[in-house]
Amino acid sequence: MAAPATPLLEVRGLGKRFPGVRALHDAHLTLAHGEVLAVIGENGAGKSTLMKILAGVQPADAGEIFIDGQPVQFQSVREALAQGVALIHQELNLAANLDLAANIFLGREPHQFGFIDHAKLHAEAAQHLQRVGLDLPADTLVGDLPIGRQQLVEIAKALSCEARVLIMDEPTSSLSQHETETLLEVVRDLRAQGISVIYISHRLGEVTELADRVLVLRDGENAGELSRKEIDHNAMVRLMVGRDLEQFYDRKQHDPGDVVLELDAVRTPAHPHAEISLQLRAGEIVGIAGLVGSGRTELLQTIFGVTPAMGGRMRMASEPFAPHNPREAIRAGLALAPEDRKQHGLILQMAVRENASLASLSRDQQNGFLNFNAEEKVATEAVEQLAIKTPDLDQATVNLSGGNQQKVVLGKWLALKPRVLLLDEPTRGIDVGAKREMYRLMERLAADGVAILFVSSELEEVLGMADRALVMHEGRLAGELARDQLSEQAVMQLATGTPLAA
Repeated sequence: MAAPATPLLEVRGLGKRFPGVRALHDAHLTLAHGEVLAVIGENGAGKSTLMKILAGVQPADAGEIFIDGQPVQFQSVREALAQGVALIHQELNLAANLDLAANIFLGREPHQFGFIDHAKLHAEAAQHLQRVGLDLPADTLVGDLPIGRQQLVEIAKALSCEARVLIMDEPTSSLSQHETETLLEVVRDLRAQGISVIYISHRLGEVTELADRVLVLRDGENAGELSRKEIDHNAMVRLMVGRDLEQFYDRKQHDPGDVVLELDAVRTPAHPHAEISLQLRAGEIVGIAGLVGSGRTELLQTIFGVTPAMGGRMRMASEPFAPHNPREAIRAGLALAPEDRKQHGLILQMAVRENASLASLSRDQQNGFLNFNAEEKVATEAVEQLAIKTPDLDQATVNLSGGNQQKVVLGKWLALKPRVLLLDEPTRGIDVGAKREMYRLMERLAADGVAILFVSSELEEVLGMADRALVMHEGRLAGELARDQLSEQAVMQLATGTPLAA
């Protein structure tokens, strides 16, 4: 048996090149038995490439990998699994029409007399489900489970392969707060069982809470490492982007203009008994905070006509405004960048030029046909103004990083020069550097007189960017905080339904 001091996994001098791109150069890491190692970095830092090499998805061009001190080479995922290394992808790889047991042992089912031994299959699956805290019958259909529990099924599947190293790529990006807390608790339990975890996340709060060590990558190279006692938000940001956190929220005071959007006792379908009244002025950035389920997204959808209001009145620039669909909202000068950009904001397989010009098609059409010159002009302006990193306008949008995909969504709407921009979780799933660019863009738009109403689950983002914050609780506005009143304690107090002291 390997000595306790010998790392379970060690990487030395790993390198990988793609045509025209150096993805990794002299990367190295160590992972101890029963350790949670967080690997962080901006999009393009080399995290995914490194993890794919460790999981046997693609080979390295240079460097060495050691398991228990012994050199190994992975030519396939099967070879990596044989050594106990399993990668859980951000996009889950489950068959929704099969039950839990069938998913966990897909392709590795136990047999008896040439037939699948269903009794053994379900009994063994139940043991692995129990290890991840899923108290469900093994014959439950995967498609009947919420995304958080499906994530746990993926972990059980990896454990059934006797994985000793679990690589988790953005495991909480699609989870609610409650589901995230459940997953983090499972990771702690796995660590207690001696399982080692490599945890990749843009959510630095989770990293601070969970990691034993942090490895930071920048431009394909090691940028630094933090021990447990050194881990804090500022230190991680500094290593990731080479600058201090204070530079992130470079807000300038703007005198707000006239009221652009006004809601008076508006009721949303999600919370039909809660009345919401608010005003939004030109050049103002207003944040909406609240816990999951408080009705923030539903409020933006009602303003944008996705789910028409159940009652109350809205006005745009003093004119009555009651959109029954997004088309009417767009005509009035509103734009919405949705929470799930992949499902509702983009057509991923289409090119950047096509996505960037989608919202302008009806405006720019020529005698009922596409105006390709106008399409190219709109897309070119979006790429230049928002610094979208793409080889060309014909690049499929699915191949862009999360931050650049979000810029395409915004570019699509900015081509229409909206008066009110609704942003739902504008920085979800993008790295720290891309967040900084998003904040600069919001600041620039506000300076140009655009009114911005944004929803964010990151308190730091609301505190850093909002001129004032509206806090929601169970579908109602629990309170409003001016910039000089903003604090984490005040926001959380209102978000949990507790009035502020007079």
